[in-house]
Formats: sequence, C-alpha cells, structure tokens
Amino acid sequence: MYEFDSRVRYSETDAQGRMTWLALMDYFQDCSVFHSEAVGLGVETWADAQKAWILSSWQICLNRMPRLGEQITTQTWAYGMKGFYGYRNFSMNGRDGERMAYANSVWVLMDTKKGIPVRVTKEISDAYGLDPQLPMQCSERKIMLPEKYEEKDSLVVPSYFIDTNHHMNNTRYVQVAMEYVPKEFRTMEVRVEYKKAAMCKDVIVPHVTIEDPRVTVALCAPDGQPYAVVVFLKA
Repeated sequence: MYEFDSRVRYSETDAQGRMTWLALMDYFQDCSVFHSEAVGLGVETWADAQKAWILSSWQICLNRMPRLGEQITTQTWAYGMKGFYGYRNFSMNGRDGERMAYANSVWVLMDTKKGIPVRVTKEISDAYGLDPQLPMQCSERKIMLPEKYEEKDSLVVPSYFIDTNHHMNNTRYVQVAMEYVPKEFRTMEVRVEYKKAAMCKDVIVPHVTIEDPRVTVALCAPDGQPYAVVVFLKA
C-alpha cells in the first residue's frame, strides 16, 4: 500500500466548501502515480521503456466529501495483476480513520510504440506487491449505453487537458461530463469506461441520457464512437 497525507485546499472545494469530484479523482490518480514512482516504475521509467499504464475503467463511491481544511490520507494498493491487466483500489480517509471515499479501478499495460497491450511480468507485479482487495460491490467494467440520448454541442479538446501520455487525462472526461448533470442531482458514485484516447484538438460530442437515478454521458467522436462513457449515480 502507498499513502500520503494532505489537507483540503480552498482551490479543491466547491461553492459549499466541499471537495469537488474532480479534486477527489485527481487525488486518487496522483496517489497511483506516486505509488509507481516509489517502487521505481514512475513516469520516466515507463517512458524510456515505451510503456504506460492506461486506465480502462473505474468506479468511485462516496460516503461524504471532505471539507475545506480537513486533514486527509489518500491510499492506493494493487490487489491483482493478470495478463495485461492491473487491478487497484483507492481510499480517502479522515484523521480518525473515517473512510470518506473509495474506488476500484482496472488498468491496462500498453506498449506505447506499437499501441498494443503487453503482459504484466512477475518483476512488475513483485515491485508493486499485492494487498487484499477492498470489500465493495464492484460494477461491471463495461457500461451499457442507453438507446435514447440528447446530443449536446460539441467541444474541442484543449491542450491543457493533455497529460504525459499525450492523451486527454482520465479525470478531464469526468470534468466535461459533469457539466450535464442537473444541479439538484446528488452524485454518490461515478463509473467510467474508457474506450479510446482523445487527443489535443479532437472534437467531442456529448450524448446525454438522464433517467433516475442515473445520468449517462457518452463523450463521442463525430462518428458516434465513444472516447469514454461516464455514469453518475445518486444515493
């Protein structure tokens, strides 16, 4: 397990002084990057090897959002590696050990030069180590798309959405999709399936379906093929 301590910053909060979903997801993503760096398999190491961990899906569940100034500990650990897949849990806890949020995620190890998945070796698995899986009700990795949807105005991927893999960063899909969630909708769980990477200047056409108790946003290319599918669930 890898963990780091922090304090909820003003820049990470919403109009009510609570951490935003985007900030929560950034904490989880950063924690996984820090874990890789700590075991000697960081961004530069993978870049030199022309490989990268690509997020395939995640499911993030919320008990409550931390508030401005709260002390928090963010944790992550790998619980399984098989074929070219890696499986990872996350948890955000308060000072007293209260679990505020937790997540399950599935990753694919990719050969970035050939654009194909590669097997996770024993050396890689041993470097991360494996801990017990977090007890939670895991959703299916694949998300079924609703037949009916409302097509929204298209947008162009800006350069500041691009990360070191030269793709639109994982959390930015959710940031875009959240714009179509009704204000009165209290999101308690987010599920994401990543289909293909969007690049800088790619055009995204949101397909939005609102059907209680969920909002589904498919972020699609102009030909209708999804880059990612995001589902918001309320309590």
